[in-house]
Amino acid sequence: MPAQNSLGAFPTEQGTLFRVWTTEADRVAVVVFQDAETPASEHPLEARGDGVFETLLAEAGPGCLYKFRLGDTLVPDPYARELPFGVHGPARVWQPNYRLRHPAPDFPARDMVIYELHIGTFTPEGTYVAATEKLPYLKNLGVNTLEIMPVSSFPGERGWGYDGVAHFAPYAPYGPPEDLMRLVDEAHALGLKVLLDIVYNHFGPDGNYLWSYSGQYFTSKHKTPWGDALDYTNPYMRRYVTDSAEHWLHTYGFDGFRLDATNEIYDDSQTHVLAELAQRLHALQTPHVLIAEDALNRPELITDYHLDGIWADDFHHQVHVLLTGENDGYYSAYNNSVAKLAETINGGWLFKGQFYPPLQAARGQPADALEARAFVYNIQNHDQVGNRPMGERLNHLVDLEAYKAASALLLFLPMTPLIFMGQEFAASSPFLYFSHHNEELGRLVSEGRREEFKDFRGFADPTTREQIPDPQDAATFERSRLIWDEIKAAPHAEVHALYQELLRLRREDPVLSEHTREGLSARHHGDVLWVTRRAGNEERHLLVNFGVEMMLGDLNPPRGELLLSNFLESDAALPRHGFLLIAGRSS
Repeated sequence: MPAQNSLGAFPTEQGTLFRVWTTEADRVAVVVFQDAETPASEHPLEARGDGVFETLLAEAGPGCLYKFRLGDTLVPDPYARELPFGVHGPARVWQPNYRLRHPAPDFPARDMVIYELHIGTFTPEGTYVAATEKLPYLKNLGVNTLEIMPVSSFPGERGWGYDGVAHFAPYAPYGPPEDLMRLVDEAHALGLKVLLDIVYNHFGPDGNYLWSYSGQYFTSKHKTPWGDALDYTNPYMRRYVTDSAEHWLHTYGFDGFRLDATNEIYDDSQTHVLAELAQRLHALQTPHVLIAEDALNRPELITDYHLDGIWADDFHHQVHVLLTGENDGYYSAYNNSVAKLAETINGGWLFKGQFYPPLQAARGQPADALEARAFVYNIQNHDQVGNRPMGERLNHLVDLEAYKAASALLLFLPMTPLIFMGQEFAASSPFLYFSHHNEELGRLVSEGRREEFKDFRGFADPTTREQIPDPQDAATFERSRLIWDEIKAAPHAEVHALYQELLRLRREDPVLSEHTREGLSARHHGDVLWVTRRAGNEERHLLVNFGVEMMLGDLNPPRGELLLSNFLESDAALPRHGFLLIAGRSS
């Protein structure tokens, strides 16, 4: 039987228990469907008080299709465990016919190397099964943690997943729920952890039926970019999220979450919902991981709420501006200063209370108390690539040696690295913003996508903006798929080999495998970034030249073994975008 107050449909030996909470209707029934369109029978739920209705229906078992009728309104179940016909169709009473067999790998969060992937574009098939077949490749690459972009059910046949509306049911076009269970289970068999990217800051506009059940799920007291905030002082809204999280952990075996835009999660309760989630995850027999995407550089997410990590975008932005010279949008807060990059690495992030022009306010607090693992660093991710007008990856914007240098820096540092799918072989395919909404909403999305770039210098001309791919066009989605055959040819094979070697060093080298800020220091010599890591009397030095060619004699690099470089070691100069990784010993 489900826990008290859990909502949805729960198969038992006596039939299926249907339970609903609503403040909008005083009559509730479950409507059993014959198929996706045809109601077959209707059965009233009994009022249990405080807006709760329930019934145990003996003739309904696993596989039964249903919706709920609230008064005269027929609506889907936002607590559905399976939505085979999409977010507007009937739910299916679900009982898994797959049993998880492999325990989760037990390695500390500080050792994570994260690989972010989107199920729909990771493979030509775009399914959970096809992603499962790629797991040995990821293991061989050297990553140990997958981060799967959102799979909570969202509308349409394609999308990023950040407009989810049913946070218990996996997105049906990727495959049945059992296929997702198998993906996580097989990852565990190979020693890979699996995190789920999930959106608990808002619901998408299309298919959000929570409003039909109760307006009390939302509050006008706080506003988000998507409208009224979710009301986490309401016990049912709070329970929706905590039950959802535990469902993904216990039923599917996920090892934790990446939480989208936590700075848009508002909670006036005594215990913030983020702190409650962290407490629940860490209390499990095998502690799970909770990572925030947070735009405000708030160390209290780690120190007070006890999350495990934060996407530290300052590192990405500073590297990006140094390499590309771009300064549109939020990049205007950064400059092409190697000194600022060194400051970012030493501080964990750059903004620690300074004025931040994009917000027109101060941003951040010092992060000296945070461990290296708390900072999730990347040189590209789904946002930084996909939110560009043309979806260019970093390797499309800079020369190959600059790309290699940025990659070496990312994987040399002790912070938690995140690799975006295809990054490891400099994929040629873009990652564009794509969606599949109904005609009216889709038109608004297409128009809005082009309008948002009107203040960017390269897209000030409306004619130029027309060249931005239409998110609603299926071709935009198809162009975003990885092309796996190119990994066998230059220059992709060369970059792939570099990533394998960098990840091997990170895993096996006695200094680089110590993922701690202790012994980490960054400085600059003109346009050359010099990062040192120490463990005992062993040292590792990474020199990256972001400027013009510089004579090595002028730099006076330390004596020691050259572990890796992207130029001929016989050269007497460090070329632009050249890097050296040197092993030495302290005197």
